[in-house]
Amino acid sequence: MSLEAVRAKGLLVDRAWIGGQWCEADSGRRFPVFDPASGDRLAEVPDMGEAEARRAIAAAAAAFDSWRQSLPQERAAVLSRWAALMRSSLEELATLVMHEQGKPLAQARGEVAHASAFVEWFAEEGKRIYGEIMPTNGVDRRFLVLRQPVGVCAAITPWNFPASMITRKVAPALAVGCTVVVKPAEQTPLTALALARLAEQAGMPPGVLDVITGADPAPISLALTSDPRVRKISFTGSTEVGRLLMAQSAATLKRLSLELGGDAPFLVFDDADVEAAVQGAIASKYRNSGQTCVCANRILVQAGIYEAFVRRYVEEVEKLAVGPGWQPGVTVGPLIDEAALDKVEALVADAREKGARLLCGGRRAQGLFYTPTALEGITPDMRIAHEEIFGPVAPLYRFETEEEGIALANASDYGLAGYLYARDVGRILRVAEALEVGVVGVNTGSTSNEAAPFGGIKQSGFGREGSKYGVEEYLELKSVCLAGL
Repeated sequence: MSLEAVRAKGLLVDRAWIGGQWCEADSGRRFPVFDPASGDRLAEVPDMGEAEARRAIAAAAAAFDSWRQSLPQERAAVLSRWAALMRSSLEELATLVMHEQGKPLAQARGEVAHASAFVEWFAEEGKRIYGEIMPTNGVDRRFLVLRQPVGVCAAITPWNFPASMITRKVAPALAVGCTVVVKPAEQTPLTALALARLAEQAGMPPGVLDVITGADPAPISLALTSDPRVRKISFTGSTEVGRLLMAQSAATLKRLSLELGGDAPFLVFDDADVEAAVQGAIASKYRNSGQTCVCANRILVQAGIYEAFVRRYVEEVEKLAVGPGWQPGVTVGPLIDEAALDKVEALVADAREKGARLLCGGRRAQGLFYTPTALEGITPDMRIAHEEIFGPVAPLYRFETEEEGIALANASDYGLAGYLYARDVGRILRVAEALEVGVVGVNTGSTSNEAAPFGGIKQSGFGREGSKYGVEEYLELKSVCLAGL
């Protein structure tokens, strides 16, 4: 499908969405959005700043009372219509994701389906927000516990999953009666605006969902973190930016959900199914060209099967097709921009200068493409040993014992996701419990599901998205004592 078909359906939107109105920046300035695969300019969108962010907050605050007072079934109906429109527009949305983010079309389709699943799931879960009656300490009184929406929320989302990172934040907030201001990444605003168009078509009341765009995220983020009307911030991105947003939110004591950097270990034990482990590692490492926070950042293989694993791994990596996402059979697309490509090149160059052995790949292709790469002989003095790669490069490590493997896996400041391949049930339980991460994949390289909680520990942040626990992130508890009964 072409971008013209997306435009014809009204989903190539080039204005921001505030208070139920499609609008420009006050200054009239706009900034371009590029296709990382071709370098083509896709569109221009409003270059907004603090003033427009304050207006979006005001619109969300004005809409909050009526939205929170609507029946859960009414909110669920709007969300269900939104999800249905996303499903019926799957090809258009996937085409948009492919062009502005760069992932292959099949992966873009998967992301859009995943994004709509979050909306549908939370539409139903919003009907199940229960209170409690607590034991009394007197015959003339009762204690009630109410769960109520937090208020106006802000969602600051990244470029690597421009559809699903929005819906898994926005859907639970809207389902329980919060209103939301979304600031999408400046590299990928078009998907967010298309989702807003579909929300409008679904009957989302004005101000309930607002989307603002800007080339410089700093003034918008500062407005969102400093304004007392915003009660909750949900952010996915780097640990450095997460710390900054947390500091900026301190003065108004906002609730925070932070899903930050990752350094995922991928453990393969001697008793693993080697072929399954190879396929799982490749799926985890090279999905979205390695640009996910849960990508296998370190592949740790036990000595007994190390040689067999590496041989098959390299054979399979060399089969991966690199190219624009619209070409048939492509599994690895471009990196998002020149800075991302420069970082990957620098990490590989540093590792090779310090003695790492290149097994395959290791070179820049045309444009923003980088060949899928594997390295071994990694040592602690290499940058790649302790930095998040965020590219199609796999460092391979050998370990001897289960205890050593666990120690290597946990030797990181981050704790978002971890993976292990083994067949011994006792080992699976021991290692899964020992890994210092928020999400564990056992004999799989993919774990995300709307019904399961997702989030990290340590420097990977806190809070959970998805599942009933993701709903609780947008609810406050209120205790009510009824006396004189």
